[in-house]
Amino acid sequence: MADNFDEDNRLKPEFVRRVEDALHDGEPGTAHDLVEPLHPADIADLFELMDEDERPLLATSIAELMTAEVVAEMNEHVRELLVEALPADAAAQIAEQLDTDDAVAMLEDLDEADQKAILAELDPEDRAPLETALAYPEESAGRLMSREFVAVPGHLTVGDLIDFLREQRDLSADFFEVFVIDERMRPLGTCQLSWILRTPRTVRLEDVMKRDQTLIPVDLDQEEVGLRFQKYALISAAVINADGRLVGQITADDIAHVIAEEAGEDALLLSGAGEGDINEPIREAYSARVRWLIANLGTAVVASAIIAFFGAAIEQLVALAILMPIVASIGGNAGTQTMAVTVRAIATNQLTESNTMRILWREFRVAALMGVTIAVLIGAAVAVLFTPQLGGVIALAMVVNIVIAGLAGVLVPVIFDRLDVDPAVASSVFVTMITDSMGFFAFLGLAVASGLVG
Repeated sequence: MADNFDEDNRLKPEFVRRVEDALHDGEPGTAHDLVEPLHPADIADLFELMDEDERPLLATSIAELMTAEVVAEMNEHVRELLVEALPADAAAQIAEQLDTDDAVAMLEDLDEADQKAILAELDPEDRAPLETALAYPEESAGRLMSREFVAVPGHLTVGDLIDFLREQRDLSADFFEVFVIDERMRPLGTCQLSWILRTPRTVRLEDVMKRDQTLIPVDLDQEEVGLRFQKYALISAAVINADGRLVGQITADDIAHVIAEEAGEDALLLSGAGEGDINEPIREAYSARVRWLIANLGTAVVASAIIAFFGAAIEQLVALAILMPIVASIGGNAGTQTMAVTVRAIATNQLTESNTMRILWREFRVAALMGVTIAVLIGAAVAVLFTPQLGGVIALAMVVNIVIAGLAGVLVPVIFDRLDVDPAVASSVFVTMITDSMGFFAFLGLAVASGLVG
């Protein structure tokens, strides 16, 4: 089996081709035998590596290997296309094997008709929690949480709890702590399994439980859930509804996916690349990317208009045209650096209304130091290659543009955040416009003001 993987533990192209050839030759049994030794995560990777048209055939050939673990590990776009290609009853059988949160992840990206068709194939007891979860907002705690948890009343002793856990056969397979609740299902505290194992059997749970706990509202955005897990070092947390009743739990393994997803999403949004997933349908990728290119085209016109305004000055001194891109490029990079830091700080709650002015002042000083450093280097070089006067002009323009870039890199994301617009989505285009426009204006304006050109 090790021969199927390269040194980076990825499936080799030759193995993928052998599976494809078996499917093309009408030998599903051979394909099944090749895939059977693989780990569920590697089977999920195999689906991603194969052509879209071949995935349903592979799923049919290895039907018994299509476990909940395989489906849960699949890329969301691959899973969505595969589920859409499967009959509703086959998709329902897969959903029945999954934990509630994984089943919701499988169904939530499907269109309403496909969702209803699959839900109709499920038993009422399996269908009800999924319908409830799908009624919550996308990317909320309600979608993310699992409804499989352990909750007991506080009057039980540790011995009672241990006996209960041993006797029950339908408990959640994975849990790290037991929630202690009152008669109205409201969380009172938690007992970690390590505490339970080390505490005498006669001690009451309400005497040993941890009363301080982080409760997650069911409609809280998943990014904020991730921040709370990071801030308070949680391994699991209770999810409560509007009445304060316990309705589910979120565990650290769920949050690990969220944190990675949100971090990658912000990085891609800064570039205007949408989700940036290579399995994303072409139409969705085109739609996500082209609108920001169109917006960028509009902002580029502003910079071009400034250049046109100083057209006569550029005609008199060709060196201005040679040096303009340097001013704009350095300013753009400085703005992008500050913007990336600011967007991350906003996303992780490091930058709030209470410290915005302090961060703005900090970035102003950083930008000023960088501006002076770059100005000395470029000014000296231009003075040697052209004239000292032109060297002084470009040096001053560089300081001005880098300082403006630093301020824009903070203010633009902060303003969008205050307007409830995702700063990762909208900031890049406007910061670029400001740095390009101000760079050209500062350089060409100073050239004219200094008398370098008429």
